[in-house]
Amino acid sequence: MEVRIRKIWNSVTSLLVIITVALATALVGVRLIGLDVYTVLSGSMEPTYETGSLIYVKDVNHQDLAEGDPITYLIDEDTVVTHRIVEIVPDEEDASVIRYKTKGDANNAADGSLVHYKNVLGKPVFTIPKLGYFADYIQHPPGMYVAIAAGAVLILLVFVPDLLDDEEETETTAES
Repeated sequence: MEVRIRKIWNSVTSLLVIITVALATALVGVRLIGLDVYTVLSGSMEPTYETGSLIYVKDVNHQDLAEGDPITYLIDEDTVVTHRIVEIVPDEEDASVIRYKTKGDANNAADGSLVHYKNVLGKPVFTIPKLGYFADYIQHPPGMYVAIAAGAVLILLVFVPDLLDDEEETETTAES
């Protein structure tokens, strides 16, 4: 009976470790291959990017962008937006300076201001629906505390059986 419980315990903890590693890779590990991760917080790009999705953005040369491309860009220090290019507008005085007129897919009108090419963070390459809700939750208290506690519990779940085995072996050896 004890062997069966041990197998179930190992299966459950292995599954939890796999889920944790997959989430860590999806949220942080992709940065190692040059992707930035952002959470979609509004419906301006639905149905292309649903609210609550994670979008993965790859750096792109601004000269490779074309009308119809979605881009992720800064509108100020704290605000990142993903909208689609509807027009490329070269500067009247300096042709090397490019600005983009953008529009959200779900919006009726183009955005009010142009996006300077230096504010473009990149181009979305893929998305994972709904995972952005989780990512946003664990970035701020109380979600951050829940994630830390869950990590601690996972570590305990993985190592408790080994600790109990060591105690049993010590007791068995002492009795002999």
